[in-house]
Amino acid sequence: MSEQFKEQGGAATMDPSRWRRWVTSKLVSRIIRPEQLEKIETEAELQRQKAGSPHTLEYFHQVDDAYSCLAAQTLAPLLARYTDIKLVPHLVAGPGGANLPEPDLLPSLARYDSGLIAPHYGLDFPQRADAPSDALCALANRILAHAQSDKFAEVAVAVSAAIAASDQAQMETLAQQYGSVSEEQAHAVVRAGTARRKELKHYSGAMFYYGGKWYWGVDRLYHLERRWRALGLASGDDLVFPRPSIDAGSYQANGSLTLEMYASLRSPYTAMIFDKAVNLAERTGVRFDLRPVLPMVMRGVSATREKGLYIFADTAREARALGMEFGPFYDPIGEPVRRCYSLYSWAQSQGREVALFREFLRAAFFKGVNTNRDAGLRSVVEAAGLSWSEAQVIIDNKDWQSEMEKNRQSMYQFGSWGVPTFRLLDAKGNTLIWAWGQDRLWLIAKTIQRTLVQA
Repeated sequence: MSEQFKEQGGAATMDPSRWRRWVTSKLVSRIIRPEQLEKIETEAELQRQKAGSPHTLEYFHQVDDAYSCLAAQTLAPLLARYTDIKLVPHLVAGPGGANLPEPDLLPSLARYDSGLIAPHYGLDFPQRADAPSDALCALANRILAHAQSDKFAEVAVAVSAAIAASDQAQMETLAQQYGSVSEEQAHAVVRAGTARRKELKHYSGAMFYYGGKWYWGVDRLYHLERRWRALGLASGDDLVFPRPSIDAGSYQANGSLTLEMYASLRSPYTAMIFDKAVNLAERTGVRFDLRPVLPMVMRGVSATREKGLYIFADTAREARALGMEFGPFYDPIGEPVRRCYSLYSWAQSQGREVALFREFLRAAFFKGVNTNRDAGLRSVVEAAGLSWSEAQVIIDNKDWQSEMEKNRQSMYQFGSWGVPTFRLLDAKGNTLIWAWGQDRLWLIAKTIQRTLVQA
């Protein structure tokens, strides 16, 4: 075990005791049950009605965050479509500590990603935005702290445009137009917003909070809109910000394109999108190249309880939107992951590596199978069309570690550090696009079709 794991406390987390693994699995399985997630919404609405309170949407804006620049543009259209919504905006600082494992990479990823997705949501963000200066962000907070009122949505859009363009002159013009507070007052507003976010158990910018649930950025607004529509708050027929569909289209690549998928066996987002990614490649004639990596926690990257619980609840919600019921869950962190990875090259030699990956994810995240036991892992191996007796001869080898590390380094080189990450390559191995997240497979699908049309 590396000194890095010992120093960061990763060892205890990545190799939990049998009791802790069981407790974690039971807790997660409970919070992701459909009835539990629905109960949160039902109880929140009953409490709102009992108190006679308005439908309150709290929005948490981080000025230097590209995703917040996109989210700010959604406020006015949402308030125009859905009646009786009271907006309560907050200014917040960015995430930190265990909630921000790669502080140097996240801002550039957000700018790159926002530039890719903005046109598909009818929003604006430059394809190659520069990092905003500290002075620009400080003035932005001073302007927005002054606009904690009905004008916030309007001002946030203008301020975000200046941030995206790194335009100090424009920001100074906005300060004259809308007014601003002192730097000390702005700091106080940001501290208050950050404290409110922590009170509600979250850690990120570009977040919407309504009735006991969180919705991240433009990508999760379709969940919020569907909830409001069920409450009869909509003034129109269509969603304002629907999630683009994963459309395979009609063009075939016939092996001229390659879809790399960087994935881990303990990633809930990987588990829910894995089959969709494999099917997309098959339907479009794209070669599928699975690139396994160690889970973050097993790389010594700690994670907070609030982040972990949000991710699992969000995954269950995302899976249900795609017609899947996520869970029950039995945590495969640590030894189960290592043992399965020790069989990966062997499975790959038989053309069964994708099947092995798929069956492990299904067992851990959809069937609640304890893969920490031989019986559980055996069920995975045999469901993948492999021989358990042969697996027993080679299991627990260390030969897989260098390949997983090579994949991790490859992912970092082009700017990502988490899974699932997708990278689309042309026939010469050039990168056409890369994207992190199960909620970016639609973008990969669109890029495949656009590339084939242009060929």
